[in-house]
Amino acid sequence: MGKATAEKLVFALNGERYEVSDVDPSMSLLEFIRTRTRFRGPKLGCGEGGCGACVVLLSKYNPATDEVTDFSASSCLTLLGSINYCSVTTSEGLGNTKDGYHAIHQRIAGFHASQCGFCTPGMCMSLFSSLVNADKDASRPEPPKGFSKITVSEAEKAISGNLCRCTGYRPLVDACKSFAADVDLEDLGLNIFWKKGNKDDSARNLPNYSTGEVCTFPEFLKSEIKSSLSTSDGHKPEIIEYGWYRPKSIEHLHVLFNSESFNISNAKLVVGNTSSGVYKDQDLYDKYIDLRGIPELSIIKRSNDGIEFGSGVTISRAIEVLREDKASTLVFKKIADHMNKVASPFVRNIASVGGNLMLAQRQQFESDIATILLAAGSSVSIQQGLERITLTLEEFLEKPPCSDRTLLLSIIVPSWAHYNSILFETYRASPRPLGNAVSYVNSAFLAQTSIDEETGNVVVENIHLAFGAYGTEHAIRARKVEDFLKGKIVTSSVLLEAIRLLKEEIVPKSSTPHAEFRVSLAVGFLFKFLSPLAKGLSEPGKIVPVECQNGESYMESRNADDIPISSRQEILLSSEYSPAGEPIKKAGAELQASGEALYVDDIPTPKDCLHGAFIYSSKPLAHVKGINFKSSMASTKVVSLITAKDIPRGGENVGLVWYFGSEPIFADSRAEYAGQPLGLVIAETQRYANLAAKQAVIEYSLDNLEPPILSVEDAIEQNSYFQIPPMFYPKQIGDFSKGMAEADQKIESAEVKLASQYYFYMEPQTVLAVPDEDNCMTVYAASQWPEGAQAHVAKALGIPFHNVRVITRRAGGSFGAKAFRAMPVISACAVAAHKLQRPVKIYLDRQTDMIMIGGRHPTKANYTVGFKSDGKITSLHLDLRLNAGISGDVSPIMPPAMIGAMNKYNWGNLSFDLKVCKTNNTSKSAMRAPGDVQGSFIAEAIIEHVASVLSLDTNTVRRKNLHDHESLKVFFQESAGEASTYTLPMLFDRLSSTPNYEARAKMVKHFNSENKWKKRGISCVPISYKVRTQQSPGKVSVLNDGSIVVEVGGIEIGQGLWTKVKQMAAFGLKELVEGSEDLLEKVRVVQADSLSLIQGGITGGSTTSESSCAAVQLACNTLVERLKPLKDKMKEENSVVSWGALIGQASMQGVNLSASSLYVPEPSTFSYINYGAAISEVEIDLLTGATTILRSDLAYDCGKSLNPAVDLGQVEGGFIQGVGFFLYEEFLTNSDGLAVSDSTWNYKIPTVDTIPKEFNVEFLNSPHNTNRVLSSKASGEPPLLLASAVHCALREAIRAARTDFASYVGSKGSPLTFQMDVPTTIPMVKELCGLDIVEKYLETLA
Repeated sequence: MGKATAEKLVFALNGERYEVSDVDPSMSLLEFIRTRTRFRGPKLGCGEGGCGACVVLLSKYNPATDEVTDFSASSCLTLLGSINYCSVTTSEGLGNTKDGYHAIHQRIAGFHASQCGFCTPGMCMSLFSSLVNADKDASRPEPPKGFSKITVSEAEKAISGNLCRCTGYRPLVDACKSFAADVDLEDLGLNIFWKKGNKDDSARNLPNYSTGEVCTFPEFLKSEIKSSLSTSDGHKPEIIEYGWYRPKSIEHLHVLFNSESFNISNAKLVVGNTSSGVYKDQDLYDKYIDLRGIPELSIIKRSNDGIEFGSGVTISRAIEVLREDKASTLVFKKIADHMNKVASPFVRNIASVGGNLMLAQRQQFESDIATILLAAGSSVSIQQGLERITLTLEEFLEKPPCSDRTLLLSIIVPSWAHYNSILFETYRASPRPLGNAVSYVNSAFLAQTSIDEETGNVVVENIHLAFGAYGTEHAIRARKVEDFLKGKIVTSSVLLEAIRLLKEEIVPKSSTPHAEFRVSLAVGFLFKFLSPLAKGLSEPGKIVPVECQNGESYMESRNADDIPISSRQEILLSSEYSPAGEPIKKAGAELQASGEALYVDDIPTPKDCLHGAFIYSSKPLAHVKGINFKSSMASTKVVSLITAKDIPRGGENVGLVWYFGSEPIFADSRAEYAGQPLGLVIAETQRYANLAAKQAVIEYSLDNLEPPILSVEDAIEQNSYFQIPPMFYPKQIGDFSKGMAEADQKIESAEVKLASQYYFYMEPQTVLAVPDEDNCMTVYAASQWPEGAQAHVAKALGIPFHNVRVITRRAGGSFGAKAFRAMPVISACAVAAHKLQRPVKIYLDRQTDMIMIGGRHPTKANYTVGFKSDGKITSLHLDLRLNAGISGDVSPIMPPAMIGAMNKYNWGNLSFDLKVCKTNNTSKSAMRAPGDVQGSFIAEAIIEHVASVLSLDTNTVRRKNLHDHESLKVFFQESAGEASTYTLPMLFDRLSSTPNYEARAKMVKHFNSENKWKKRGISCVPISYKVRTQQSPGKVSVLNDGSIVVEVGGIEIGQGLWTKVKQMAAFGLKELVEGSEDLLEKVRVVQADSLSLIQGGITGGSTTSESSCAAVQLACNTLVERLKPLKDKMKEENSVVSWGALIGQASMQGVNLSASSLYVPEPSTFSYINYGAAISEVEIDLLTGATTILRSDLAYDCGKSLNPAVDLGQVEGGFIQGVGFFLYEEFLTNSDGLAVSDSTWNYKIPTVDTIPKEFNVEFLNSPHNTNRVLSSKASGEPPLLLASAVHCALREAIRAARTDFASYVGSKGSPLTFQMDVPTTIPMVKELCGLDIVEKYLETLA
């Protein structure tokens, strides 16, 4: 073999040529784009390939066929060295401000599908990849002009791996579907392109899409590739100058392995590098070996017996081959379909099949692919040293973990084409159907069958039963069960014995979460596979159709996962305050979609900028004796370590101080909770800082310390509480004892538990601190509270407030965490910058963010309730305990919010005991609808409990206990408002007391009677939400050219504040313009600056948009007062006075064209109540616990909306975030209180495949109200409470299951009454339905 030669890395980015030779081989493509180029579109959301914010289009050119292959890729996982001679396209490369936006950007904006915008560029690239590849398919018919060849079904799945915390996905789906050739545009939701009913204009008004308008692979790069072929030496391994090796044969690889200068422990073998998303790198590597240059690892060989895949073949390519093979068998198709549910498209496109299997073999990765290939009887070829070995996949998985030098060469998948009567099925149960979720259990079964001539029964001749991910080291074959079933006719008794044997083989490890549930899943999958072979068994895979009534469409005969997404929006539009009140697109939406909108991490890094990463405690209560670093490559990157000792003289170690206490920036000598910052590692790059922080070794001591307080129960025992100030303690109503005496029945004591929820904003906590002259500090922060950041930084540095300037342009989602919880991060960054006198940036990695920042308050409630026989509640007592964590933060005002939300019902007499527990956990803080969502749900749990005890319809009990206006005034006092504003009974009746609802409820009941293994539930829930308006500053300035600049205290965090403010400014100055002249496009809202506009307060509580609008209206009124006399005078001389002429004249005459204001709400209008109601219908799978939301109908009173499109987005997005809280998001900690749900791998927010299949929203435009800003009402937080309708519908479905199986499982007590905590995840649903219902069912038959 010839001596290797070093080469430079050459690639194209958005059509521009890049040649690189001086980068760390561990640098990702994302890091290069964001730090070495001007492009900022791809974002770092997780660093795991789990969120899609970093998605780009990768394109490769094959000079032999002159073909370009385009695919989406996760740039945070893709290593820069792997893209030699590739072309990369980001969202800026599709279109931008300078060259014009792409149709994708325009449609995303026009369908109101971008809110905070942080995830939007990645969404655009996932969609673009789907469009490009659909349009390349020559077998598809040509689409109409302006459309793609993509189908509606494919378009719905185009963003299946991308996460969005803001929109609720529905508008994103509509934007995607607008490109589909088979779309009915009238089915799409609210947009700016046409109004409902104007179908003929729809297609014409859509921004034009043209196939091929974006060149994904430039000609110059094609030429370079062709030229390189003539000069390359296939006998020499390729080495990029900085430590990237690309052997061109297995021989080359072994030469590298055996080289004296080559240390395998410092080298990493990669294909797609996707394993680093699961198993994070703990140190730096100085060498990377790219296996994709070895032709043998990329082979695809077809034969009559099957297909051999080289281990380097990507999962996506394997799926294509399995589906496109002319002799594609049932086995191939099923394997391909299952593989398509693994990870996400942008990970499957770069992840290799062999890499997945090696992770399963070495790291005990819960691989779906290993399980399904095991059932298919696959084999593998491996190379150990110079020896090649062929093993069955079962033998390979059972081997001791392979060494780093063992090479998986290929995987052989048999076709089974030569066998008759083959059955093959694959199964998985995971937290989400798609959307990058590892299975609780995966399985695949293959059976050869025959028919018994005498009885006609099915005989099992041979069978493979593979199970994985249940808490085992690797996927296994259930050999005992296979041996038992061979030659058997499947009957209920045979199935029972097979299940008994299966339970002996499927034994999860002792540390496995939900172990019994996983065994139950395995049983259910086996039953589902075998039951169709037996006579007289109810087949779980078959849904019995239900006839529809009154023409109502009903989703009865299709698998719930296959039902397309549909929606309806009923919104009354008004031009009374135009342009305020109109559904215009969000300000800056195209900027966000193209990736040009600037977030803190997009600000060009200042010269000599350093980067920080936190070291945090892993102990809940311990003395910190010292911090040292391991001897490692990453440790050499440490520039400095900032601790409490580095707080400057005169400064204070205070990371957060508010009314209810304080907490430090860094623990000094004692850590008080797991996750508490101990220090800040400083390095030259964020990646180096993150890896260096992992090298920290902390010395702890527990001497003379009491055991930590980690739970509410611990706090009660230790009497550890934060006090609720008397002014915040809610008022108790009536006489509890008297009310109980009036009751016909009582529930003496019952419990409700709600767990925590992590914020999961797409943009992690981010701050840049830049030292300035004269002992000043400029801070760029993703903050909801710039004014608070200013104060905290000043306190930390011991300088006056005016020495600190905090600037916030926008934040990529916040949900409460970028108010108080951001303060310690911002202060730590400023302390580091001050000490080092260099700019410092902190961009928290997702794991650190999840561990340090906290979340929603875990809550426990015990209640005693008395009620009449008709369901009327007479008295309620509540013991409410919430876990506040280590500091007060805002926790003492959470219980009042909870009680306020509960007071949507008239409890007759209400008493309570409220305790805010201080524990050694991360501080919990305000999260969207703080306190209210817990209180509203507790109220529903009580109502449902009462209804179940009385065997009454729950909606009847709900309606009976809604307030009339008189009782509303008793519970809410002055916030109750006028009787005309109390719309809740009307909203509830609008949904629940209609023939439509009654028909649906009957159909649900009929469905449940006809289907044993699927059950449905339907429920209608009312909500009330008390909001408090806040003061807000505003400034409106008109420049000499007539353009308008607006400053407000509120921060744009995705809620559309800037959009509403623009509309208000244009409306407020409207009387100064004439005719059709429009001021809207002349208005620009600029970033918040703590030295420019003061008294900005906190953006939160759902009212900042309206308060900011009120401030702008006041400022506009001042300008109108100044300019109106001048305009009237000018009109005397000219019949028409243009805006430009008016401003020009005013400027010449010295009229002050800038007006500031401070909106302070009147005491009588300080607070008011929002109302809404929701119906949700769900379906559960009794064998898995999987829940599908079939339909949700939301009715919401938003007053006279300032922008119906923005408010619609808030309603839908809040609802889906609530669905996450109630069904999906388990925020778990270990025994020390350290968060272990710390990544996209183990914390699952909703994805597009989890939203309601039919998602309808109706706005009620309530009467004019002079106490509101243009009669508007809040929309940001209240709709989250509506998601409890999903939980209540789920309870009804579980009740139906428990009732159906009550005689089998022998439930203790009534099957209608049971505790159902939040979140009700898949394991809990299955447990409540019964973990052994299959066995009990079969026993009754046997």
